[in-house]
Amino acid sequence: MIEALLARMIKTGDFTARLPGGRVVKAGDGSGPPVVIRINSRGLRRLTNPSLGLGEGYMEGDIVFEQGTIADLLTIVGESGGRKPKRAKAFTRFRKALKRRIQQVNDRVASRRNVSHHYDLSNDLYRRFLDADMQYSCAYFERPDMTLEEAQGAKKALIGRKLLIQPGMKTLDIGSGWGGLSMTLAKDFGARMTGVTLSTQQLALAKERAETAGLSDRIDFRLTDYRDLNEPFDRIVSVGMLEHVGAPNFQTYFDTIARLLDADGVALIHSIGKMHGPGATNAFTQKYIFPGGYIPGLSEIVAAIEKAGLWITDIEILRLHYAETCRVWRERFMADPDIPRMFDERFRRMWEFYLAGAELGFRHGGHMVFQIQLAKKRDAVPLTRDYLLAKGD
Repeated sequence: MIEALLARMIKTGDFTARLPGGRVVKAGDGSGPPVVIRINSRGLRRLTNPSLGLGEGYMEGDIVFEQGTIADLLTIVGESGGRKPKRAKAFTRFRKALKRRIQQVNDRVASRRNVSHHYDLSNDLYRRFLDADMQYSCAYFERPDMTLEEAQGAKKALIGRKLLIQPGMKTLDIGSGWGGLSMTLAKDFGARMTGVTLSTQQLALAKERAETAGLSDRIDFRLTDYRDLNEPFDRIVSVGMLEHVGAPNFQTYFDTIARLLDADGVALIHSIGKMHGPGATNAFTQKYIFPGGYIPGLSEIVAAIEKAGLWITDIEILRLHYAETCRVWRERFMADPDIPRMFDERFRRMWEFYLAGAELGFRHGGHMVFQIQLAKKRDAVPLTRDYLLAKGD
């Protein structure tokens, strides 16, 4: 079984697996630095379901790296074409659709529980590998030599330009996190912000940061489900939130944006997406990282937007930007000696696999980021995209 799996997944690189009983299996064409793993019997059994078993085996210590890292192995898999998206057969598509319905109920209770699972781990954890503004979403690398801090600043500036904010505009930030984007839009663009989150730890830190920055009179952070809002807004922004909504709730999400957006309003949705259409959440991610989460295909989003009666006034696809973002996050995460002491080595390996797998999805798989600009009127934004250029361009 292991020989067939490796032959299918690894065609380049120099990979060796040391199995129980002293058996050794090699794969790849011998190029590049060697990657050598040792697998015990339980690890072999886990690999009957590689999408879950590889991560679990590494996390639980059943798969140990004698040379190289889990990121090196996933790079070999990616460069071998082992994660290329394929169009599933009809029965497989039906099974995945049913699985989505079961996993992604995401009512108000489930949504708060799922958010807490990931975002209430520890603010200090996220401080250690994110940029100084704690942006936990795709950065925008306008130049390849940009630092993470510069690229996250460029992302926020681009979003601000796409929103066409004028001073004093009431602006809603759905999924406001630790408050960095809301603070930027208030400080640099003059928006009057309302930020909603379901994370108690994020809310507390966002309020503290706004107070420290002298922006608390311009930003109202709330522990509120976006579906419970009833006031109109001139602008709506949602970054890294749609991925937590779940496919069964896409229509509610866009209907709510349409309901809350002023007649002349503009909205900007920034979300991870995939190029190969509807599917199911990776088993490891669903179980350990983002329960209830789902990365949509553009076809799923557009259908819901059309039914909500909104104009799509602009779409931009960010491709390798998130691969670079995840790479920097992983390197910072792995370089921090205190994280294993804050949690344990199992947690460190779990998150190393998560971050390395995320980078693989964007660098070699079918993942990307959508930035979708929406409006109720076709003339709510300029006819050309010149306004998106930064000053001085």
